[in-house]
Formats: sequence, C-alpha cells, structure tokens
Amino acid sequence: MVSLVEDMTGDHPARPVLVLSNRADAGGLEKARAHGIPTAVVDHRPFGSDRPAFEDALTHVLDQARPDILCLAGFMRVLTESFVTRWQGKMLNIHPSLLPKYKGLHTHQRAIDAGDAEAGCSVHEVTAELDGGQVLGQARVPIAPEDSADTLAAKVLVQEHMLYPLILRRFAAGDRTRIDLP
Repeated sequence: MVSLVEDMTGDHPARPVLVLSNRADAGGLEKARAHGIPTAVVDHRPFGSDRPAFEDALTHVLDQARPDILCLAGFMRVLTESFVTRWQGKMLNIHPSLLPKYKGLHTHQRAIDAGDAEAGCSVHEVTAELDGGQVLGQARVPIAPEDSADTLAAKVLVQEHMLYPLILRRFAAGDRTRIDLP
C-alpha cells in the first residue's frame, strides 16, 4: 500500500482517497494516516459468516469515499461474486505467485516444493474466481537452492513494490497492456 501511495504523486493519474482495512491493528492504517490519507476499518468478525452483510458495510464506506479503483493490498478476505461484480473492471489485486500457478495461500512454499526454478508476483484484475482475472503484469525472481518460504517471500516482496505501482499507474490511465518485469 505504501508503495502505491508514494507513487501517486506528480503526473500520476490517480490519488488515494481511502485506506480501508478489516483489521484495526493493520500497520497500513497508521502509515496511511502519516501520509494524510483517510482511513476506515470494517471489522469482519462481528458479521460472523454473513459475508454479504460485511460487504454491505464495506460498500457503505467505499461509497462515501467514491473511489474509481480499488487496490487490494494485503486484504485477506475472499469477496463474494456480488461484491466483485459491483466493482468489476475497477479492482486490482497483487498475488505472490506467477498466476495461474499457486492460487490461494502458501505460494512460496508450494513453488519450492514443486522444484520451480523461479517464482514471482502477479497483478491482476479481480473477478469472482479466486486469484483469477486478467493478469496485467508479472515480475519474476529465481528460486535459490537455499531459499526458504520466508527468504523467497522477501525477494518477491521487493518485486511487488515495483510491479504494483507500475500497473496501477497504467491501469488508471486506461492501459491494460500486460507488463512483465525480468
């Protein structure tokens, strides 16, 4: 999130209007406030298994902020088809694998266990399919024999901080052409 915010200056076609989290203790909230960006929290726990009610609360907060684009960055809740459809074509996510490989969780360990030579990250449009949607960009990193899930995650995170701002800038300007970073 910070990489996105710090890039949205000067001639960037987008500006941050809100940082929203489902966790009051999310570190990004304080970082957003330090950048002068409004923040909000919609805790999912009081809603229990009523995901539509949780998403109604999210929508209420988002409607007040009136964003043109939603950028998911560490928001670890599966969103329903109804919510995703409402924001279709306006929602991006970053995922720590080279999609379509390794959708879901534990991506770094899964790449290591599979004996892959490389891993990376993908920025994609959000659809109702988990980690589906058109891939707008990817960045790759080699997997070293000594890599653990943690060391690989750290290498991928460096690429995430470069790739996501680049894709957001292009997406906000109306360019959905795929970019692949080496």
